[in-house]
Amino acid sequence: MSATVITTEDLHEFKLELLDEIKELINNQSGRMKKKWLKSPEVRKFLGISPGTLQNLRINGTLPYTRIGGVLYYDYQEIMQVLEKNRINKKR
Repeated sequence: MSATVITTEDLHEFKLELLDEIKELINNQSGRMKKKWLKSPEVRKFLGISPGTLQNLRINGTLPYTRIGGVLYYDYQEIMQVLEKNRINKKR
């Protein structure tokens, strides 16, 4: 086996490449969550609920939605407001 010498310049280059990749990943992730309108499957996945539960939230008026044709859309900010409004703070 031959030994490989790593210099401080090599480490510096590696650090810069790694930081660039991390920045790219963060930018890609943040773009997903800033989506204004979500379709039903996205909402179910986001909240971890079944189609029936989502339907109940629509029927009882808990979760506002918009229907265009046969597609239901939910405003991301309104979903977050419903979550905040229904937050329960338990004291120990």
